[in-house]
Amino acid sequence: MIELTRLNGSPLAINCDLIKYAEAAPDTVLTLITGEKLVVLEPCSEVSQLTLEYRASVLRRAWPEASAALSAKSAYDAEERARNHSRHTSGE
Repeated sequence: MIELTRLNGSPLAINCDLIKYAEAAPDTVLTLITGEKLVVLEPCSEVSQLTLEYRASVLRRAWPEASAALSAKSAYDAEERARNHSRHTSGE
C-alpha cells in the first residue's frame, strides 16, 4: 500500500497494484483496474516513485539474501571502480 492525499487533505492508502494508469489533468487522476477514479494531490512522478519504492521493499522482504548479495556486489563494484581509477590516474 502507498499513502497518498485526497484533494481535501485526507490521507488515503491505496493498493498500488490496482492502479491502471495515472494522468495529470492538471490534478493527478488515478484510474484503477476496477474503473474507479481517484484524484490525489501528489504528482504522477511521486505516485510512480512511491510505487517503485513499495515494490522494492516487498522484494527485499521476500528475498533478503538477494538484497544482501546486491549490497555485496555494489560494494565490490565500487572498490573495483576505485582501483581502476587509481591505476588510470597514477599512470599504470
